[in-house]
Amino acid sequence: MKKYLPIMLTVSLILGACSSPTATKEKEKEKEEASSEQKPSEEKQKEPEKKQEPEQPYKPLEPNEGAVSLKETLTKEAQAQTNQEEQKEQPERKVPYGETLSSGMEDLSDGPLKDHRLVTYYGTPASKHMGILGQLEPEEYIKKLKEQAQVYSDLDPERPAVPTIELITTMAQNAPGKDGDYVQMTSEENIETYVKLAEKHDALVLLDIQLGTDTVMNQVKMVEKWLKHPNVHLAIDTEFHVAQGEKPGEDLGEVDGRDIQEAVEYISELAEKNNLPDKLVLVHQFTGPVLFNKDAIEPTENVEVAINFDGWGAAADKQALYRRYIRDEPAQYGAFKIFYEKDVPVLTPEEVLKMDPSPAVVNYQ
Repeated sequence: MKKYLPIMLTVSLILGACSSPTATKEKEKEKEEASSEQKPSEEKQKEPEKKQEPEQPYKPLEPNEGAVSLKETLTKEAQAQTNQEEQKEQPERKVPYGETLSSGMEDLSDGPLKDHRLVTYYGTPASKHMGILGQLEPEEYIKKLKEQAQVYSDLDPERPAVPTIELITTMAQNAPGKDGDYVQMTSEENIETYVKLAEKHDALVLLDIQLGTDTVMNQVKMVEKWLKHPNVHLAIDTEFHVAQGEKPGEDLGEVDGRDIQEAVEYISELAEKNNLPDKLVLVHQFTGPVLFNKDAIEPTENVEVAINFDGWGAAADKQALYRRYIRDEPAQYGAFKIFYEKDVPVLTPEEVLKMDPSPAVVNYQ
């Protein structure tokens, strides 16, 4: 083969020499145009897909025509006070009238409390004595809940209220039960009924867990499949979490804030993985001992946290304890429970909204 190499090389050189310069330029131009046409499509393929934000599954109740800003109403009321002795008795506010974020806190989420207030009716269909939810049929219940929430929308039109079902999902018992954890879970049928009721009426659901001798995380996982619904959130009743050998209702329970924080972070990851709207964790507290290491509880970018003062009794005492456990031991948001049959007197919505900070969640039992 070697003897043919000079001849082949000579032919190749001759053909190259005979090629037209103009034809060569045109070919180069065609290559450049083809390359430029491919570049945009290649760049498009490299661009990461943008994550679509989940739609909010609720609709707040719009204030009626003529509703006046809460800040304006309360500021005028404060200015109208002429009795200096009365003014001296009023504790100094940490946040302005109408503000729901606790002093020094921020909300990096798009959760329901950022621009709205939740008004809840608490209870279980298994008992008429645990709240209004167990006293009414579902449609009648949601109608009354909306009526109560509308009052708050009209009083604070800048923060319209969202009707919220607070359903006791695991109820503490004074007997150990088949699992030995002093807790009875409500039926899946009941949970589905109220989740669907909320969906039908553009409302939210808080699944309330009472723990017994069980752990926070075990019960969170028990209700996880419902927490994956866009309109379902979590509430934790601290007083019913007792040690082995104790009974809920007879012995005062307690919860470690670090265990609650584990649940907050778990739900935060759950929301992130499933592209869910941002969540709320509501923590019930009626006295100091039921919630220790409270400062360990922190919100995330997609989970809001509210501490709910839920003691019953004299209105003045409740207001003082709200200042102690909510204003002076601030979490991200404060919440306040009203007992229709046990509070003396029952605070009006106007009185509730004057508190410092203004409760972001108001629940009724």
